Amino acid sequence: MNVNLRELYLADNKLNGLQDSAQLGNLLKFNCYIQILDLRNNHILDSGLAYLCEGLKEQQKGLVTLVLWNNQLTHTGMAYLGMTLCTPVPLITPIVLTPIPSPPTAFMRQEMTRREDSARRHGHQPPRSPQGWGLLQALWLLAFYRPIVTESHLRRKNIRFLFVRFSAWQFAGCDKLWAGLVTTLCDSVRQHFGALPLGVYRVMGTRPRFADGFSQREWVLKRGACLKLWGVVTILVIGVTILLVALLLPHLKEHQVLKVVGGAITSISSSSLILGAFSVLKHVLISQKHKIEQLTNSDKFAGQLGFMSKVRREVEVLLDFLAFMEIFERRRFRVVLEITTLDTCYPEKVAGVLNAMNTLLSRANTPFIFILAVDPSVIVPCLEQSSCMKGMADSGYLYLSRTVTLPFSIPEMGARSRLRCLEAAVQTREDLMYRIITGNVEQRRRAKCGAAVAPDHRELDAAAVLCIHDAFRCLHDAADPLAAYIPTSAAHVRRIVNTIPITIRLLLHRAGGPGAVSPRAAAAWVVMADRWPCRLSWVLQCLEDAWQRQPAPDLAGRSLWSVFQETSAELSALRQPLRNVLGLDGDPELFRAFLARDFPFAAGDARVLLGVTVNLDHSIRRKMGLLRSIDGLKKSGGTVSRGVQCPHPE
Repeated sequence: MNVNLRELYLADNKLNGLQDSAQLGNLLKFNCYIQILDLRNNHILDSGLAYLCEGLKEQQKGLVTLVLWNNQLTHTGMAYLGMTLCTPVPLITPIVLTPIPSPPTAFMRQEMTRREDSARRHGHQPPRSPQGWGLLQALWLLAFYRPIVTESHLRRKNIRFLFVRFSAWQFAGCDKLWAGLVTTLCDSVRQHFGALPLGVYRVMGTRPRFADGFSQREWVLKRGACLKLWGVVTILVIGVTILLVALLLPHLKEHQVLKVVGGAITSISSSSLILGAFSVLKHVLISQKHKIEQLTNSDKFAGQLGFMSKVRREVEVLLDFLAFMEIFERRRFRVVLEITTLDTCYPEKVAGVLNAMNTLLSRANTPFIFILAVDPSVIVPCLEQSSCMKGMADSGYLYLSRTVTLPFSIPEMGARSRLRCLEAAVQTREDLMYRIITGNVEQRRRAKCGAAVAPDHRELDAAAVLCIHDAFRCLHDAADPLAAYIPTSAAHVRRIVNTIPITIRLLLHRAGGPGAVSPRAAAAWVVMADRWPCRLSWVLQCLEDAWQRQPAPDLAGRSLWSVFQETSAELSALRQPLRNVLGLDGDPELFRAFLARDFPFAAGDARVLLGVTVNLDHSIRRKMGLLRSIDGLKKSGGTVSRGVQCPHPE
């Protein structure tokens, strides 16, 4: 065992959580002089961290740096590390841990940290926290000051995301699933800021108002509240004084009138203060979640006409409180609600949750961001079967198109992604000898991918920014034919603007640099996927079927318009089962002009762009593929039946 080793760098070495981690644990037991241990980008897991912690307990002088980035560690492994750090021997100075958060919240947390650092470097006012002395400041401002939304506050760049995870499956048995969404939101905000500030705000807080002109004053004294409080305190002091004079002065002890007047004044003034304190205590102890749950559990819930107005009032109070805390903490707040497992609920409850989302987003400048993780092929039939959606949106695809402002349909998994999933699945099985298996997988991957050096991340990012600017320049250029195809709907325009940067970045990531597809062509492809999702899905499905069969030598050079012309009769025959999807498309004549004249995409271009198309619902294409296969079976079945038909007897 090497006892003189000082620095050990073992990053990206496929170290596992069994034999490799056990050897490292033995090294830490016998080598008390090691200073740096870098284990980033391995597969240590929680079991391997347990071996490392056993070795750390034997350290005498302690490590200087232990790096455990990207090792699939969970809270179980942190328990081992916490017990190790509780030992009296000073073990480790800094420990660098990076968990694997679930996207897209991981990127939002990185953006939040980046903005905080940028604001600190530019010398802006540091953010405040409602804890310790900050809690007393917040309570004082809540009671006696009105917040003012100034121009400088609106220009603040630092932001704090509050992540709320709503699993619809947990509330699947509730009569109103959207009530579970609102209660989860209220409970999460209460847990983040604390019950006391929210309770005081509900009693004494006032709604923020916008500043007059360019005033930078963020707090204005509430003169009415101060006068009321001072009046009550003054009356209380007067009543106590009269009562003490009547009780203590000898020649006034016999005057019952002074005692009665002093006692009455003292009782009335003190009762108002006691009622205010009791109201604050009630809101501290009884949360908004509990109040809404009481309303839903009521026997009169089904016929309670004012229920929605009460829930909306609670949400309005919550929004005003968030606006107050924005000004107090000197940062912007965004509440990110992750809605999952919605496709496991009944149709009426699915429609209720989506209606609740639209209700929460109906207010101007709302701080909510909804991340809806669903399978459209399941959600769309639920919306179409729901009775409460009849007349509003008979097409589920149309309703989702109006609701979602940034669609992101996950493309089909590529070869490298499948390989990574295989590695992850194998390496989580500690009962298998996955070192041999992962070694074979790694050899195959190196043989397939070669030893090409990946471009620098900053270079790719700079190239992506230039390409994105070029794409938007084409959209803004009135002389460019692409500008004529921009939709008139504001929601569709936002979808296109949100999707173009993602598509271009994915293109550059796959190609390793600019040049594969021009920014103008990428922007045109995004516009086509948004304007004519049904027709584009049909063409892509026909091309996929052609690629799977023996493709013609010139298939990659064929235009998409020629493919659509050849198969348009088949699409017309399937118009009845695809009637809802066909309703998503725009003007068919514009589609012909788009593909035949202005943007003649070829089949080879479609094959490249399909892997980065995120604003096209791929469940539409799968449905079309199923209908084509069924139609093909019917035709082949009819031919066979005529061929084997028995002749009629003479």
